[in-house]
Amino acid sequence: MLVKVTSRAWSLSILALMHSGTPGRQVSLLSASGASRTAFTQSLQHLLDLKLLERNPGHGHPLRPEYRLTPKGVEIAIIADKIKAAVPRTAEHTLLRRAWTIPVLVASREPRYFSDIKNDLVSITDRALSQSLKQLQARHWVRRKIDIASRPPRPLYQVANAGALICQAVSLETR
Repeated sequence: MLVKVTSRAWSLSILALMHSGTPGRQVSLLSASGASRTAFTQSLQHLLDLKLLERNPGHGHPLRPEYRLTPKGVEIAIIADKIKAAVPRTAEHTLLRRAWTIPVLVASREPRYFSDIKNDLVSITDRALSQSLKQLQARHWVRRKIDIASRPPRPLYQVANAGALICQAVSLETR
């Protein structure tokens, strides 16, 4: 489900905002998120398609509907809010909007080789995984260590710092 939710840049932010009490109207969510109108609309439609949001019947104007979380949406919104809380600096929220950030972090909870992470995330390409790991290393969310015991030596990846906090938020809610 995380892969599906994070495939649109602002989906996680919309869920976290709704969980924290932002009204379900497009205008209030759009201004609170800081997203562009087009990206926001696509993310909102994506959440509707995933059945995490629904129109609030009897509320709002037909051209300006109001939305609410579905029961399944409430569960994911709690996780989204904890993920956002684990990353206090707004500058780092851009990394959370990338499609593979959270799934890669969850897959590298334990020390893992590149191929093991790729096997866990079946639909990810080598290039997408490589780029995600590099970006996560640059922010110190993933630690890369060379396993010299294997022949040839291979890098091991494991979450660290904010990456570990995000994994903890995800794992506590999905048990």
